[in-house]
Amino acid sequence: MRGDQEQTILAVHVRRLDGTCAGCRAWWARLTPYPCWQVEWATSRQARSLTAALLGGGA
Repeated sequence: MRGDQEQTILAVHVRRLDGTCAGCRAWWARLTPYPCWQVEWATSRQARSLTAALLGGGA
């Protein structure tokens, strides 16, 4: 898994004015509440990578 994939997901999956995920609506026509599971996955991947880098374990 490349680090830029998380950035791509986070750039597309943003909160719309109605509180739903814009990326889920655009890609799958689903009215999914924000944060959707893709945002949760991407932010958890970023957190794990940052923690590993700070502890010297690499990403």
